[in-house]
Amino acid sequence: MATYKIYPLLAAATILVSSCKLTQPVQHKAAVSTPESYAGSTDSSGIGQIKRNIFFTDKNLVSLIDTAVQNNLDLKMAIQRIEMANSNIMLARGVMLPSVSAEISGGGRKFGDYTMDGVGNYDTNFSTNIDDDRKLPAPFLPDYFAGLRSSWEVDIWGKLRTQKKAAYTRYLASDKARRTIMTGLVAHVASLYYELMNLDTELDIIRKNINLQQAAVETIKIQKEAGRANELAVHQFQAQLLNTQSLEFSINQRIVAAENELNLLLGRFPQPIKRSTTLEQTFPAQVQAGIPTQMLRQRPDVQQAELEMLANYEDQQAARLAFLPSLNITAMLGFNAFKSNLVFNPGSIAYNALGGLTAPLLNRKALKAGQKRAEAASLESLYNYNKSILNGFQEVSTSLNKIENSKSITALKREEVAVLQEAVATSTELFRVGHATYLEIITAQKNVLEAEISLTNVQTDQYLALIELYRSLGGGWE
Repeated sequence: MATYKIYPLLAAATILVSSCKLTQPVQHKAAVSTPESYAGSTDSSGIGQIKRNIFFTDKNLVSLIDTAVQNNLDLKMAIQRIEMANSNIMLARGVMLPSVSAEISGGGRKFGDYTMDGVGNYDTNFSTNIDDDRKLPAPFLPDYFAGLRSSWEVDIWGKLRTQKKAAYTRYLASDKARRTIMTGLVAHVASLYYELMNLDTELDIIRKNINLQQAAVETIKIQKEAGRANELAVHQFQAQLLNTQSLEFSINQRIVAAENELNLLLGRFPQPIKRSTTLEQTFPAQVQAGIPTQMLRQRPDVQQAELEMLANYEDQQAARLAFLPSLNITAMLGFNAFKSNLVFNPGSIAYNALGGLTAPLLNRKALKAGQKRAEAASLESLYNYNKSILNGFQEVSTSLNKIENSKSITALKREEVAVLQEAVATSTELFRVGHATYLEIITAQKNVLEAEISLTNVQTDQYLALIELYRSLGGGWE
């Protein structure tokens, strides 16, 4: 007879073991290998390692950046996301420990007269072995409990430890995300600051040209009175002056918009921005990008992508381990009685402990779905990591080339402005002696205005490219 009882146990064990076979995790074998240099440059160190208070030499800009780091709302939200990630670590750590809860409960039940419990309870009261305290109330049987209950899933396969490791890795990733926001914030504040200085320079150029054109209008009026010019020439000069005066209002509006945008980054209401001039700025004599592997260590978004990839890989491992049997232990200790006046009687002390292995056998679709989702998320994080490396390399390469090209364009634009300024002076003198027309003067003035504005824009682009390179190399968060 005992032999027949063993067969169901062996069958259950066989099914249990077969259910524990796990698939192999998706391996990360397709990480991008970075080149050894940027466009042949093999500098040993890059500007991304320079602290922002040293890299930016303008005191007004440094003050604005410090204010933004303290007050920017996006950065504050990132800090709260770090706190949420930290709470996930606490949650994962808590799951690994036994849970103990205090309980005070009461209830009752009326058993049917023609049931085993009903007959047993009725018959018990006629026993000579029990006293009045042990007699069962009839027909309603109360049940009172006051004590502690505990449950604990023993992490025999490391599933809970894996989940804790994933939570901790995501916490580190959230801190890298904060640093990514900070590098972008520093670069944005600096870019707006240089754009404001550029607009100030443009405004000075426009106002200087307004004065020159006003003088030209007065000159052409005198020429008309002397019979050396006509009314058409006067109208042409006046139209040019009006157009330049309208540019002044347009620049003023752009200055207001840029100041308001910068104030928003600083977390404050619109107000004037204290700033220096473009003449006070100095461009580094040499710009070093370092080597690509340094960017991986310095650039926070690449570090974040790597940590997210590791966290998703741990999630994949935990999803696989969920198919294995889990060991659960439950326990109870307290006072239990069917009479309220006897609840805290020493004889009412009760306790129990129960441990058991449980494993999913049928309808494991939810676990399989969780595993498929973890595998897909793991591969997605790998591709995102590769993308962050490619994107970082592209940004650095673009910024380096833009700096060099901007230098060449600036030199040519300076020559162009000098030539056009001479053209304005020459055309004015020729017009006075009757060897040039008023249209030549207007054209020369228009060309020099456009060339001067173009020159200041190119110079600003050079600084903006330097700021973008600094951000692309992971500078600004320290």
